[in-house]
Amino acid sequence: MSLNRFALFVVLNFFIFDGVSQSTNFFYGSFESNGVYYQDSESSDYDKKFASNSYLNLKYNLNNKWVFDLQTESYLPLALQNYSDLLEDTFVSTFSINFNPNDFNFTLGTIYEQFGSGMLLRTWEDRQLGINNSLWGIRTSYKKQNLRFVLLGGYQKKANTISEGKVFGFDSEFTLYEDKNTFNSLLVGLSYLGRLEAPHYVSYPFDDLTNSFSVRIDYNTDSFYLNYEYAYKSEDGVVKFNTVSETFVKNGNANLLNAGLIKDGVGIDFTFRRLENMGFYSERVEFGSPFFETTLNYLPALTKQHDYLLTNINVYQSQPNISFQDPSLMKAGEIGFQLDAYYNIKKETFLGGKYGTKISLNISKWNNINGNYDYENEDYDLEFLGFGEKYFSEQSLEIRKKWSEKFSNIILFVNRYYNKRFVEEKVGEINSKILVFDNTLLLNGEKSMRFEIQHLFTEDDKKNWLGYGAEYNFNYNFSAYFNSIVNYGNELEDKPAYSNFGMSFSKNASKFMLSYGKQRGGLMCYGGVCRYVPEFKGLSFSIITSF
Repeated sequence: MSLNRFALFVVLNFFIFDGVSQSTNFFYGSFESNGVYYQDSESSDYDKKFASNSYLNLKYNLNNKWVFDLQTESYLPLALQNYSDLLEDTFVSTFSINFNPNDFNFTLGTIYEQFGSGMLLRTWEDRQLGINNSLWGIRTSYKKQNLRFVLLGGYQKKANTISEGKVFGFDSEFTLYEDKNTFNSLLVGLSYLGRLEAPHYVSYPFDDLTNSFSVRIDYNTDSFYLNYEYAYKSEDGVVKFNTVSETFVKNGNANLLNAGLIKDGVGIDFTFRRLENMGFYSERVEFGSPFFETTLNYLPALTKQHDYLLTNINVYQSQPNISFQDPSLMKAGEIGFQLDAYYNIKKETFLGGKYGTKISLNISKWNNINGNYDYENEDYDLEFLGFGEKYFSEQSLEIRKKWSEKFSNIILFVNRYYNKRFVEEKVGEINSKILVFDNTLLLNGEKSMRFEIQHLFTEDDKKNWLGYGAEYNFNYNFSAYFNSIVNYGNELEDKPAYSNFGMSFSKNASKFMLSYGKQRGGLMCYGGVCRYVPEFKGLSFSIITSF
């Protein structure tokens, strides 16, 4: 029996059982559909065509002990631009049976799990990025008082197929000390993840089984926290030009340190991370896949996530992998830090004014790991704290100020450096400065208006950009917007512009969005993970509802 038929059979049988049961069982779910009619597109495959991605998720709870989860996906007549080519037609995407007796949990089918920060394993779904790297297998967990333990194994989802590599591992967490009165706690964790992939007709000088381990410690108080995690990955072949090398064999490791302080209106958060050859996939040849298929771990860019159109030009993507393109471009990972500082200026002070003022500062810097790189012999010897070629740096200052009961605004300044040569492995370095003014005016009743203007200053790449936009909220349910960015400094094209207008309507648990315009090609990022979206012009819609 196929997965589609088996999942449907199980769910329908329990729906029927629920009809005659006297217990407090319940059924719930959600539906989402995103579609675009491409009037023009970079890709000739999408010109004058309609494409859509749709998701139907159904859940059934039986006696608060059993939970059945089924998700079907449809990509008809074809998937949206730059989603995996394997996403086509309609199929059962995920299906799971969860059983929760007392302190245990058992899952058969689709597994979503995260070990620690995710440097070894994180399976999750992000529909905007086209990511669903869940596992298909079995999972059991135990949690009681000071102990949590997870054991799992299976195959990884690869679009509408299953990857060839087997994945298995465990995660454990122990609370060594906890005082609920003072909010003090000390936790330690230990994780293991194995990937077993035996390539067909090939004998490599490394094991089919790749082992990875991590250890972590978390210390928390009511005003201070300190977390550290170390991960190690055993020797594996480096992927070069879509081929697993038989001569370039290296292990990998990662260090992540996060510390923060919160007290008297001041907040400081500092993160340091060093990644050396830490790309990890259930199928080796998927190394560097733009669709994140068979990606096992979660290594997002640790930079500030911005909300504005021009601040999302030349965004940074983490660089965890080895890449020896030529003697002038050799890298084995990344090293860097991010610092966030927040300060709330009190009300009724000289700087705070009547309503107070919120100030936030972000500083991030990411580099190649410094060391001795040997291109001819495919080798390197790295310094632990060596900051090599700079990939990216950014300093941003944001001020949020409420001036009256009706008017407030946000002022954002960003100073950014982007090394296109080392991040994208193309040509060029870009120094830019971005200034944003975002203003909100409350009108009568539920009405409000937001208007913004932004500018990107640079002498590099495509030169200066100007952006502006407005949003009008008729009430809490209905709004309309317009925005436009113009690359007026472009010396190769005649002031290319990207304008969009649209509307959004919400009612209860449903939301409908419609827009028309021209989208700039580039990276679209969520949570530090990015997907390239080709330039296009067209009509877009989204429907999201839950029941």
